[in-house]
Amino acid sequence: MSDFKNEIVLHNYPQSPVAEKARVALGIKGLSWRDVEIPRIVPKPFLTQLTGGYRRTPVVQIGADIYCDSQCIIHELERRYPSPTFYPTKDAGMAWSLSRWTDGEFFSQAVQIVLGSNMDNLPADFAEDRGRLYMGPDWAEGLKKANANLPHLVAQIRTPFDWLNEQLSDGRKFLFGDQPGAIDAQIYHVVWFLRGRCIQGPALLSEFSDLERWEQNVKVIGHGNSSPMSPQDAIKRASECEPLETAGIDEKDPQGFKKGMQIEISPDVDGGEQPVTGTVIAANSKTITIHRHDEEAGNLHVHFPRAGYKVN
Repeated sequence: MSDFKNEIVLHNYPQSPVAEKARVALGIKGLSWRDVEIPRIVPKPFLTQLTGGYRRTPVVQIGADIYCDSQCIIHELERRYPSPTFYPTKDAGMAWSLSRWTDGEFFSQAVQIVLGSNMDNLPADFAEDRGRLYMGPDWAEGLKKANANLPHLVAQIRTPFDWLNEQLSDGRKFLFGDQPGAIDAQIYHVVWFLRGRCIQGPALLSEFSDLERWEQNVKVIGHGNSSPMSPQDAIKRASECEPLETAGIDEKDPQGFKKGMQIEISPDVDGGEQPVTGTVIAANSKTITIHRHDEEAGNLHVHFPRAGYKVN
């Protein structure tokens, strides 16, 4: 790192599967980063002080720029550190198209299996937090349904495991060839989640020898080099920096954003989450950036993906 303003700060907790995706991405790039451990459930006061209310995991902070969602994190890591690339076969568009499935239905199936199979052992506050986040307002019934439908859910996720196993059956080390890419991190986090958090996970995965071989190859990549940082120091870090200048607004944007327009951003599912409010700085087909000011952290640019988020 050239100076502390460019240091990567990952706000995460060890058990988070989506944070594992980001940690593997950092490993693929061979990067050093600071590790800020956040609570597993709300409230997350230091994190939301930086994001303006966004509570999901992980978030990356670089200076006074805050990158929400693993989509933004991967985009920004590739922009800042293009080598080694996340797209060694030049299939970036295909990888991103697949990621809408890995982050959507594929991950949702894994969440339902993990929560449903552990329904009777989940701490009440964790069950309510994750149930509301992933299963909507009627989360308690959703948990019961997931528990009752476990054989069906396992059958549904077993099919893509078979597809992936077939993709790897020619002996390739990673999904697109001999070099790891973003798609490996984006699929690995679901496998990692099921293996570690579902009683049936190891037995299910043992059916797929090439998938398990690939899983081990990704595991060996590691997470780069991390060192701890306190959340208070992360706030201080932001206050000592100014956010980067960013590109302007796409003239063809279908929502007609203008610089300085006040907007709200939130995930496009009903997870009971607080929207983030700020003024538009930049917007294109992939990301939208807002400016907000915090009394302690100072001026911040908070970056969100367009895919999977609603902007009002």
